[in-house]
Amino acid sequence: MHIPDGYLALRSPARRAAVSIGAAVAGAALLLAACTTPPAAPRPEATASAASSGASAAETTSAAGAVLASRPDIVDDLRGAVTSVKQYWAARFAAEGRTFTAVRTVYAYVPGDGHTCAGEPDTPNNAAYCRPDDDIGFDVRWTANVYDGLGDAFVYYLVGHEYGHAIQARLGTQFAHTIEYELQADCYAGAYLGDQIRAKVLRLQDGDIEELRAGLRAVADPAGTPWFNPAAHGTAEQRISYFGRGFDRSLAACP
Repeated sequence: MHIPDGYLALRSPARRAAVSIGAAVAGAALLLAACTTPPAAPRPEATASAASSGASAAETTSAAGAVLASRPDIVDDLRGAVTSVKQYWAARFAAEGRTFTAVRTVYAYVPGDGHTCAGEPDTPNNAAYCRPDDDIGFDVRWTANVYDGLGDAFVYYLVGHEYGHAIQARLGTQFAHTIEYELQADCYAGAYLGDQIRAKVLRLQDGDIEELRAGLRAVADPAGTPWFNPAAHGTAEQRISYFGRGFDRSLAACP
């Protein structure tokens, strides 16, 4: 990844022809449908993976690795997102006298390749933080389609949101409803991106804000989903609002 003047740029290529924006938005509606497992403490012996350390973008099977090998643009953005989100939360924890531990692994998978969360196979068309295993996995083929359709900025939101669930696990956060976890994770993702942009660790480029808005609309619940539904993540308005709170006002604005 090109890092101009010390920045990790959220690049916004003018044209990517792999999928149409409409197809990507339709597919993106499946994202985060089960993006975190029920509360449980992360494994205390967890150590940083190659992805968490920034040495590579993800731990993968050979099938997923083959996809990433053909997409150095995605690898660069994943590396940038994982590195910058780790730096962000390490600094925040240190400022409060806490010790920060990175998630155990960030890995790419192809559905059916053997990757699991607490013994359950990873699901297609998804990205998720698995609390029992303390790792983040993403369907690499689906991620590539969304990347091509919605743009690279969405990868930074994706990593920021799932890392938000890891932070909830580390802080022992408890809510009564799934939607509360999800909207707080959106707020955490916004705070991470907004603060890192203000600190000049990340840099916005033309189109990035609209990419983020489009992505948040795409992952909103279908109309009519009750807020108390165990799978509820929030309406488009709620998700954009909570992300925006964090982006504009940092963690103090997150519930």
